[in-house]
Amino acid sequence: MKRLRKNQNRMIFGVCGALGVYFNVDPTILRIAFAVAAIAYGTGILVYLILAIVIPSEY
Repeated sequence: MKRLRKNQNRMIFGVCGALGVYFNVDPTILRIAFAVAAIAYGTGILVYLILAIVIPSEY
């Protein structure tokens, strides 16, 4: 069973690295998606902060 956990692949809070491992996607693509959502819609920052609080750490 896969578990969503923050890992060592982190830049700020480790959200994109954790999502990248969980969904088997390059974290850079997710970082770009969050940046576009933040610029275009303004929701990217809010979603990112919520995920940073909710996703547990690996260690």
